[in-house]
Amino acid sequence: MASGDFCSFGEGIEILQQEVCRKQLPPCNLSKEDLLQNPYFSKLLLSLSQHMDESGLSLTLAKEQAQAWKEVRLHKTTWLRSEILHRVIQELLVDYYVKMQDTNLTSEDKKFHETLEQRLLVTELTRLLGPSQEREIPPLLGLEKADLLELMPLSEDFVWMRARLQQEVEEQLKKKCFTLLCYYDPNSDADSETVKAAKVWKLAEVLVGEQQQCQDAKSQQKEQMVLLEKKNATYSQVLLRCLTLLQSLLQEHRLKTQSELDCINAQYLEVKCSAMILKLRMEELKILSDTYTGEKVEVHRLIRDRLEEAIHLREQEMEKSRQVLNSYEVLGEEFDRLVKEYTVLKQATENKRWALQEFNKAYR
Repeated sequence: MASGDFCSFGEGIEILQQEVCRKQLPPCNLSKEDLLQNPYFSKLLLSLSQHMDESGLSLTLAKEQAQAWKEVRLHKTTWLRSEILHRVIQELLVDYYVKMQDTNLTSEDKKFHETLEQRLLVTELTRLLGPSQEREIPPLLGLEKADLLELMPLSEDFVWMRARLQQEVEEQLKKKCFTLLCYYDPNSDADSETVKAAKVWKLAEVLVGEQQQCQDAKSQQKEQMVLLEKKNATYSQVLLRCLTLLQSLLQEHRLKTQSELDCINAQYLEVKCSAMILKLRMEELKILSDTYTGEKVEVHRLIRDRLEEAIHLREQEMEKSRQVLNSYEVLGEEFDRLVKEYTVLKQATENKRWALQEFNKAYR
């Protein structure tokens, strides 16, 4: 590869890594070494980055998807508007029945809510029946739209109800907006309605801005996660290399000198042990010299000589007794019989001596 091509290829690698970091390409764990070893694959990725987005879709499909999502959001907005209006009307009717049990309502309130409920029920039932030309089975109970339209309230009552309904819905929505504002900013609870209305007017923009900030933060977090994965892979490789180096150092250096070190330690401990024994002996002699004077030592020597002489005499007597016993043991069983007879005679003599002493005491 020529130097110019190599330089352009190196710049291409840098651009490719920047594209991956900007998420122009889907997350992929590619190192610089992998890109250098596979130059054509790097060129392929660079060419693909011009025709696809971060999700992996082509630019045409991404544009169609964006248009489809736009239409979905429009339909969703339309549905939400009708759903909100329907729920607000249902809440108005629920509040009406609750107030009817607690307080006395005016005739206009009763007329308004009854007309609203009648119109709502008829409209919902008409929607359930559907177009008559599309039904293949007969309607429930044989009802037709014309039958339900007869139950509609009078046109004058409906016009009057619709005019008031707009005010009631606006009031109900205003309460909900103020409730949402107080939930978002509890300090707004003490403000006036004018201040609350001004804050509600800007609340949507504030929420959209915070949502955008959250999305930007998520995008940055995603980018940081990609960078973190790369750094983790790099750190893991560095740690493995460090462990390999440590293992080689242990095998080549420490294990070779371990035997010499053990011999030196053994000699040191032996010398230290001898020194401790001499020190203990010196302390013992020092204690003895401090405890016993010359006179005490002389007296102890005399006592020891006499005790040794007495022990020698006792050992001689014991040796003589042992010899006598050995001579008696030569006689065997005959000697044992004589000993028993001697014991019996001695005991009988002692008994008779005791009886004679008692007899003499009786005659005194």
